[in-house]
Amino acid sequence: MIEILRDTPVASLIFIITIITTVMAFNNQELLSELILHPYSVARKKRIYTVITSGLIHGDWMHLAFNMFSYYFFAFNLEKAMGHWQFGLLYIASLILSDLPTVYKHRDDYQYRCLGASGAVSAVIFGSILYNPTASMYIMPIPFAINSIVFGILYLIYCHFASKHARDNVNHEAHLFGALSGLIITIILHPGVVNTFVQGFNEVTRSYFH
Repeated sequence: MIEILRDTPVASLIFIITIITTVMAFNNQELLSELILHPYSVARKKRIYTVITSGLIHGDWMHLAFNMFSYYFFAFNLEKAMGHWQFGLLYIASLILSDLPTVYKHRDDYQYRCLGASGAVSAVIFGSILYNPTASMYIMPIPFAINSIVFGILYLIYCHFASKHARDNVNHEAHLFGALSGLIITIILHPGVVNTFVQGFNEVTRSYFH
């Protein structure tokens, strides 16, 4: 545990704070209301801070588990690969950028509110894929490893489906914009990662089709 905190302090801090804040908000409606994203207010230059704080809370245990599982698998390795402040910049910037389309879309809808770290988690996933496209992961109860690229694609498909059938306050729309933000910011910070991805992608392609 101490080693993880030493090697990846930013990812660890975000992980811990997100879980603690979410659990606190489960039992505190006032705190939830204070942190949740309200596009109507943000569009009128009020409660602007919620484009960040909304990423610290989640709709329910399943929502929290889904995001934190994805974050756990990718975030710590990404911080090691790209650096501490770079990881922090990617996470916060993607959290903000992924919320902006939602703010614009619902700018005149006073009733609309949303929450979740979906955009930033998507950025972490796709930033990590750029560095290590050949990585694999096991997801129970699937009995075989899933390549990180395949997981990323399935993740976006699920998020697209969820956004079409959403009946909650979860900001499903942020996933796609978060993924794009993660790719762009990672490439800007480390342009050489493009070559790493291309080589790894070719290797994955050969393994699947040969």
